[in-house]
Amino acid sequence: MGAFEYRALDVHGRTRRGVSTGDTPRQVRQQLREKGLVPLSVVLVSEEKPKQASQAPVRRARIKVNDLAVITRQFATLLTSGLTVEESLSALIQQSEGYQIKSILSGIRSMVLEGRSLADAVASYPRSFPGIYHASVAAGEQSGNLDVVLERLANYVEARQGLQQRISVAMIYPTILTVVAILIVAGLLTYVVPQVVKVFEDTGQQLPFLTRALIALSEFLQDYGFWILGALLVTGLTLRVLYRDRKVRYAFHAMLLRIPGIRRLSRTLNTARMARTLAIMTGSGVPLLSSMRATEGVLNNLVLRGNLNHAAEEVAEGVSISRALSRSRNFPPLLVQMVASGESSGQLDQMLDKAASALERELETRISVLVGLFEPAMILIMGAIVLVIVLAILLPIFDLNQLIG
Repeated sequence: MGAFEYRALDVHGRTRRGVSTGDTPRQVRQQLREKGLVPLSVVLVSEEKPKQASQAPVRRARIKVNDLAVITRQFATLLTSGLTVEESLSALIQQSEGYQIKSILSGIRSMVLEGRSLADAVASYPRSFPGIYHASVAAGEQSGNLDVVLERLANYVEARQGLQQRISVAMIYPTILTVVAILIVAGLLTYVVPQVVKVFEDTGQQLPFLTRALIALSEFLQDYGFWILGALLVTGLTLRVLYRDRKVRYAFHAMLLRIPGIRRLSRTLNTARMARTLAIMTGSGVPLLSSMRATEGVLNNLVLRGNLNHAAEEVAEGVSISRALSRSRNFPPLLVQMVASGESSGQLDQMLDKAASALERELETRISVLVGLFEPAMILIMGAIVLVIVLAILLPIFDLNQLIG
């Protein structure tokens, strides 16, 4: 039995797309007719054969992180209840609502029915399942503890998603405050100040330096404001294109690790992900060296990724992981010490999990402190800018009053 993608017309003439299972396309068409649909096309889900140019291959589809966490948790629950892998996948397909999710799960189920392992089927969708999935699921299949491995994977995905959401939520307010502040200052300089200073231009008096400087800045923004905005956009696009070059990214990431404050924040974020990933993989039975190789993909900082790669090479030569990590001097001492404790006690996965939790708490605390400091700092900056604008407007009034007096 295979999985087929179909396009059909419903009773209202609307086109509907979905995935259905059957032995042959003819059987799937009959199923659609029984549901009151008019089949337009029925195509076997295949990883090797791409579709028409107007449609992307199924393997290019992507499952969102939130959906991935739910699917993984449900998959583990179904396996724990005694269902087979094929039966669990069938249940997941039936209760899934998204078209892409149904397509991906149907493709995985088809490959499992063809005799391929679940790990190989999952690896066929790298955009949906990270490398940790393939290695962990493969270890779970070999050990017979696939349900336990999937529970660990679900915890991993949920923890990682929760951390990303907390960081994103923490950055929303500072971003909005910065944008609003820039818009307010630009509006004052471009529209409000010119209207006010016109009153003083007819008096013929010598304006104070602060007022003349503000008028010059206002005229400059009126004349070249759009050019400045365009230059900023071009600069941003240029930097984005340059950032795609690996050498440029490496230099930028190296610079981040040299800036006080940012260095610790970037290092903590990356090492927390690394520790969490290593914990789930080693706890699932994946060999340490394979776990370290697969963990490189979760590190955003290329310098730290290179350090982990070098540490993996040293581990392959017989060096302990704690000593290999300590030699780079870029990994936090907390992580190195807890890894050393885990190696000596034989509980490396548990110590890595504790290290990840400690690093995540430290990261959240630092972000909270930075956000807490940013708000009063931005208020002070905005107050200073508004004070300068008000003084530039009031000084000519004071001079005019003295002249009249």
